[in-house]
Amino acid sequence: MYDPTIFDNLKVAFENQVYDLDNLENEITITNRIDRMDFAVMGREFTIEFTLVDLPDVTAEIVLEASLENTAAEIMELPGKNPGCSLLLRFYKRVHNVTKQCKEIDQALKEIWEADQKLTQTLSFMYEQDTSSYLDTIEVSFHHLINEDHMDEIEEFLEHVLESLEVLNEI
Repeated sequence: MYDPTIFDNLKVAFENQVYDLDNLENEITITNRIDRMDFAVMGREFTIEFTLVDLPDVTAEIVLEASLENTAAEIMELPGKNPGCSLLLRFYKRVHNVTKQCKEIDQALKEIWEADQKLTQTLSFMYEQDTSSYLDTIEVSFHHLINEDHMDEIEEFLEHVLESLEVLNEI
């Protein structure tokens, strides 16, 4: 009988709660979903993107990844290994005043997320196009792997994501 991996269980848990926010709670609109197996590195990736209802200017993207090493450690029950998945959160927002808005974004997100989360902002623009605005890709990196023990934290995690979307839409 098939025994789902940590990745499979977490993917379903994230999917269920995010789709509930879309279909039942009507708080968000899901804009994209990716479930990918990378055969070059034998890794798995699940990505789900969404915006707040009626506020499509800022997008949130949750990225769940499982490497071959972690999946193998889990399946083979390797002693001394603590398998899990990596979690990354991205936000996409257009900014016009880089100095002011990026600083405000940094301060606002540091108030929402724990101090040990790494926060980075990467700005980009299309060459030969109007550069009055930049796309700010904001990443919140989580340093530890997650597993089924963290499932009861998904709801609180999503509450922080929604709060972040609200704050980012105001900046």
